[in-house]
Amino acid sequence: MTQGFSGLGGLATGNGDDGSDLSADALPRDETYGLVSQLRRAAVSVASNIAEGRGRLTEGEFRQFLGLAQGSNYEVQTQILVARQLEMGEVKLRDEAQSLSIEVGKMLSALIASLGAGS
Repeated sequence: MTQGFSGLGGLATGNGDDGSDLSADALPRDETYGLVSQLRRAAVSVASNIAEGRGRLTEGEFRQFLGLAQGSNYEVQTQILVARQLEMGEVKLRDEAQSLSIEVGKMLSALIASLGAGS
């Protein structure tokens, strides 16, 4: 499964057709800090899964951990989208983080493809 998560529409970002738009006012202050913490953990998880996979014995195991890293990267992208919806943080920093995450995703996809499905 190599498709992105963006095809899920508003499900991930809370801007679905059901009128459940997110707003900063809708979250308690501690939830705002929770989103930041979750974003940091997901970003660390990307690098950690790559490192752990590289330390495994087979290419198949490495590929599996790259898949986990890709999933964590999708988490990062989703959390950035939620932060954008909530108008959290500086626009320039959110945009830079999103661009970097997209680039990491492309690199992970290329590396996973280079290892092949039968490794």
